[in-house]
Amino acid sequence: MAAIANRRSVMTLFSVPDDPDNHRVRIVLAEKDIVVDIIETDPDNIPEDLEELNPYSSLPCLLDRKLVLYDANIIMEYLDERFPHPPLLPIDPVSRAHSRLALFRIEKDWFTLIEDLESGDAKRADTARTILRNGVLSAAEVFTVKPFFLNDDFTLVDCTIAPILWRLPKYGIDLPGKEAKPILEYMDRIFSRDTFQLSLTAAEKAIRP
Repeated sequence: MAAIANRRSVMTLFSVPDDPDNHRVRIVLAEKDIVVDIIETDPDNIPEDLEELNPYSSLPCLLDRKLVLYDANIIMEYLDERFPHPPLLPIDPVSRAHSRLALFRIEKDWFTLIEDLESGDAKRADTARTILRNGVLSAAEVFTVKPFFLNDDFTLVDCTIAPILWRLPKYGIDLPGKEAKPILEYMDRIFSRDTFQLSLTAAEKAIRP
């Protein structure tokens, strides 16, 4: 475990260079301007010493001194609590609960489709593509309510939505201009943020050259 042990004095994120779950953690890191060593990692070739620390051998995986965290949601909330400025969840309990429900729905309705979209199985991918496209369009009205997703401020919900919307061209999803106008305007606001651009890996930048 020498290789990883030598990194334990610095916060380190082991991250897949083109994966929505990993991307949203990198957005949080950028939003909070956290000094971190990001190690691009092949999910099919995880270092043995990292496997010893993470019983699920999953990515992303965050090492912060003696703390080892896995699961994107847990990592994001930990970073938000440890580095409270700027806050990425509302302060009051009711609004915070609404944000967590929105996160749950996005993960359940959108993130669960990623495996099928990237499966290489044309039938599975086509079905998932239709479901995701319809799901994104059905939320168009929600994007008109506030500058960010149901909030005046950028939150963890936006960190979670943005990686999916960024990858729509990769998934072969094109949004119709008039019907999708609120979504396209939201995407412009999010993608133009310096922090979002900083979160992108070379592989992710290539999705929208």
